[in-house]
Amino acid sequence: MKFDNIYFITGTAYAGKSTMVKLLAQKYDGIACEENYHDALLPQLDKNQFPFLTYTRDLKDWHDFIRRMPDEYENWIKGVSRECETLELYLLRQLKHDGKMVFVDTNISIETLKEVSDYDHVLIMLADPNISVNRFFERPDREKQLLYRLIMEEADPKSALENFRQCLKRVNSRAAYDSFLNAGFRVLLRDERRSVAETLALVEREFGLKK
Repeated sequence: MKFDNIYFITGTAYAGKSTMVKLLAQKYDGIACEENYHDALLPQLDKNQFPFLTYTRDLKDWHDFIRRMPDEYENWIKGVSRECETLELYLLRQLKHDGKMVFVDTNISIETLKEVSDYDHVLIMLADPNISVNRFFERPDREKQLLYRLIMEEADPKSALENFRQCLKRVNSRAAYDSFLNAGFRVLLRDERRSVAETLALVEREFGLKK
């Protein structure tokens, strides 16, 4: 199945994916599937079928989340991505027939995107991997501030913070960045000198959109 009316943005954290999805949907009277839009299905998921996504749903003590070692954290992130892809494809099959343009901040793998979408409906947005690590707690997101508070509550906050940074480094590695860079789709690199409006214009150009 090809998603002819759906435009996918994938890539690394802090590259501007969700911002572009939201702005495109506003400008083209479309549907925005922003980061973690599949969470709408989370309450009804079977923990045996979706063990990675339901890990946080069923977590009793969030201190356990920030105490995980990098290997465990990386394995969880990869598992979440696989399970998210299943949910996204389910939701997008319904939106395919809506008639509107759909813009998605996606977890769907590059391999699957090559099967379900055309070249000009996929854009990869990338930010330097260090940004994801160094600026993780700068965002006002409720969940990020919760994690920071939990880390500060640990017996050794400094060591706990360093461990969590190593987890972030593992999933935001240069190898992951290079994999996106060489995936075969169009790529847009983060540029601090560029305004949001200028970035939007570039995204529109890459998608071949005109308003």
